[in-house]
Amino acid sequence: MPDGDQSLLVFRLSPAGLARKDLREFAGLLKDRVSGGRPFCCMITDDRELLRLNREFLGKDYPTDVLSFPSVEPDGILGEIAISIERAAAQASEFGHSVFDELRILMLHGLLHLTGMDHEGDRGAMARAERRWRKEFSLPNGLIERARL
Repeated sequence: MPDGDQSLLVFRLSPAGLARKDLREFAGLLKDRVSGGRPFCCMITDDRELLRLNREFLGKDYPTDVLSFPSVEPDGILGEIAISIERAAAQASEFGHSVFDELRILMLHGLLHLTGMDHEGDRGAMARAERRWRKEFSLPNGLIERARL
């Protein structure tokens, strides 16, 4: 868990050459600019862990790329994000960009969920927000846009 106003990035798995420092800096940017200064925790792990979390909390029997768990504490940490490095690597390859960019896309998407957005029923509000932030952070197409294609 983050202490004070720091966001925490936990690497349970990371490929050789992954710029951890740069991802930590991006997490700080997300905290400062997207979450209104509220810290969050992001765990980079594997498909097995995302499968377990998806089964346990959502009743879905498959690994996914990103899961968000909002906090029940209104004034503390915003929540927690779990990302599969294996899904991120596969999606980066499929869409022709770096694993670093894919991790940033997934972090942004997960954080928008932590702020209360839900692309399944918000009439495009999350898609617009994600598009605006991706443009600001110079990121490739995000998850919502990919699903529409």
